[in-house]
Amino acid sequence: MSKKLVAYFSASGNTANLAKKLAASASADLYEIKPAVPYTSADLNWQNKQSRSSIEMSDHSSRPAIADKNANIAEYDTVYIGFPVWWYIAPTIINTFLESYDFSGKKIILFATSGGSGFGKAVQNLTSSAPGAEIVEGKVNPSAKDIDALASM
Repeated sequence: MSKKLVAYFSASGNTANLAKKLAASASADLYEIKPAVPYTSADLNWQNKQSRSSIEMSDHSSRPAIADKNANIAEYDTVYIGFPVWWYIAPTIINTFLESYDFSGKKIILFATSGGSGFGKAVQNLTSSAPGAEIVEGKVNPSAKDIDALASM
């Protein structure tokens, strides 16, 4: 049996709630990807082109710092990564997380929350940040049934 980790970034708490449910269903460990500088509601105002999230997402090379690098990725075979969909992709802090560890030979299963869009180009935009890993598109806004299906992937 492989060891599993659910790692997630949550700006408003929605992704955190799903991550906790998925971790319970998958019998997985839980790890929160925290920004070194927490996002404020003003930072998350996507309608303001000068907000932190807008600036980060308009520059795909942006790599917001993470608070720690304590996830012992080497212990896990399967890593679920959850995030809110921003601008049809994962927030660039997910790239920071992936680039902070060696995911070679690991299976990464994505799950996300969104107000109305799908994954968009999330897999495509994350692939170069986790060379040697298999990245699988899971579910956006998974239902309880979807969470159980994800847990068995």
